[in-house]
Amino acid sequence: MHTAGRLRRGSSAQLAPLGLTYAQARALRLVAAGGPVRMADLAARLEVVPRSVTTMVDTLERAGLVARHADADDRRSVLVAPTADGRRLVDRLDRARRASAAEVFGGLSATDRRHLLALLDKLCARGSCPSCCGAHGPVDGRRAVAATRDGAP
Repeated sequence: MHTAGRLRRGSSAQLAPLGLTYAQARALRLVAAGGPVRMADLAARLEVVPRSVTTMVDTLERAGLVARHADADDRRSVLVAPTADGRRLVDRLDRARRASAAEVFGGLSATDRRHLLALLDKLCARGSCPSCCGAHGPVDGRRAVAATRDGAP
């Protein structure tokens, strides 16, 4: 748990100057990874109530990081897509995340990182964890370990 806390604190420190919370950055990453996503689907992926997603998307939209569009297939639904600025910010955050992961996991040998990644894979395979290993791949700790595979930050 200490390692997860270190990763979270590192993320929060990187996000603070950008005016983003960890939850907002997570929502932005999910939107950028999947392309236009329905608000209800985003809420499900984040495991929050739809009202919470509305507030997050409002903030991201005001910052110019996402845009809402009507869903041509379902007029009752609204799609959220990243803007060019949103994609650039996600790229920047991913680079910073890899640097933090290298700092946290850099003391492990390549063999130790492979073992840790294998254990995390087993944990993810044991159950459905859409916020961790959904359709767009792993996030948080597992991705951080994978990012440092074979010593590459």
